[in-house]
Amino acid sequence: MSLRPVRRVVEARPTIEGAGVRLRRAFGFGDTRDFDPFLLLDDFRNERPDDYLAGFPWHPHRGIETITYVLTGTVSHGDSLGNQGTVGPGDVQWMTAGSGILHQEMPRGDAQGRMHGFQLWANLPSSLKMSTPRYQDVSAADIPEVVDDDGTRVRVVCGSFWGKTGPVDGIAADPRYLDLWVPAGRRKTLSVETYRHAFAYVFEGAGTFRDASQPVAVQTERVGPTGLAAREETGNRSLVLFGSGDEVTVQAGDAGIRFLLVSGRPIEEPVAWQGPIVMNTEEQLRQAYTELQAGTFIKHR
Repeated sequence: MSLRPVRRVVEARPTIEGAGVRLRRAFGFGDTRDFDPFLLLDDFRNERPDDYLAGFPWHPHRGIETITYVLTGTVSHGDSLGNQGTVGPGDVQWMTAGSGILHQEMPRGDAQGRMHGFQLWANLPSSLKMSTPRYQDVSAADIPEVVDDDGTRVRVVCGSFWGKTGPVDGIAADPRYLDLWVPAGRRKTLSVETYRHAFAYVFEGAGTFRDASQPVAVQTERVGPTGLAAREETGNRSLVLFGSGDEVTVQAGDAGIRFLLVSGRPIEEPVAWQGPIVMNTEEQLRQAYTELQAGTFIKHR
């Protein structure tokens, strides 16, 4: 067994998307090789309705999959295929955009105005970029949860872990998407197949992820007045990118630690990316936007 080294730890950065939604972006719109097959991870956590109620009005997608996981509040959606519904607490929507879809997503908070969820973008290989769009809507009750003897709790959204298999299937990148809670003071070693790229995103509590030689505190980066990066020890909204290996070890802090652990098989294809459309070549990207303007973008109705 080989322990995955921690390549880097970064803090999710404030971003405005949609019609003015304030969120935090853990990664995205940069070099895709480190996270392949994943493209972007947004944390849309907010307690001020004015910062999220404008939502994400009608917009296109092609060539990718979007995975929406809601913890608090709801997200109402509709699309060009006539689908509509609401994703509630604990629910997951896995949308394969394929050849193209137009949709909208409108977040709503709970009774206290709180909204929290994540959206992950996964790339599609060239052979599936023009496939028929489809949805996998998964209710919270259908996501298996396993609890270890020490109180560690894992929700298995996709892939297999500790004898449980998540309800999302047929995904090209063979991903595994886990929501883990490790109680205060506990240390857990978690298997991650060697061929996968993997990252953790911490959103509750704090702790350390053990490197090949020493523990690495879950920290965030900020840029000081000198322009140099300073380090602050905190787990909230921290992204941990791992190197190669087949194990990840985490040590929970005094308040425990909760994080997403996501891994997938790299696609290793060229990426041409502009906004919500991701293709393999610039020519394909230009064609997609030409079709969007001409009204021929939607291939399946």
